[in-house]
Amino acid sequence: MVTVSSTVEKYREHIQSLLNERAKLVWDRRIQAQTIFDPIHDHYQLVYVGWRDSTRVYGVVLHVDIVDGKIWIQQDGTEVGIANELVELGVPKTDIVLGFDSPRMRSHSEFAVG
Repeated sequence: MVTVSSTVEKYREHIQSLLNERAKLVWDRRIQAQTIFDPIHDHYQLVYVGWRDSTRVYGVVLHVDIVDGKIWIQQDGTEVGIANELVELGVPKTDIVLGFDSPRMRSHSEFAVG
């Protein structure tokens, strides 16, 4: 049986809590915020689905993975940035990878390269 470190378990809790809180902020009743959690493979997403008049609304707002004990932010369409919220919760910047940036750009940030 594979054991999960308490750090990774805490990261899962933080990510799920932040995505659930973000999902509550949808201002348009025609748009549904769906949280998708796969804690077995450590994939987490917040997706918007719906219609605004005759325009289809669909998109991944947040996509976060946990890979080798680090939090990989694959997509972040928020203003505040989930990386900043994770840091406020006590996650070290060395455990957060901005996966949406190229590896070369990551080396210029305060966060992990990968």
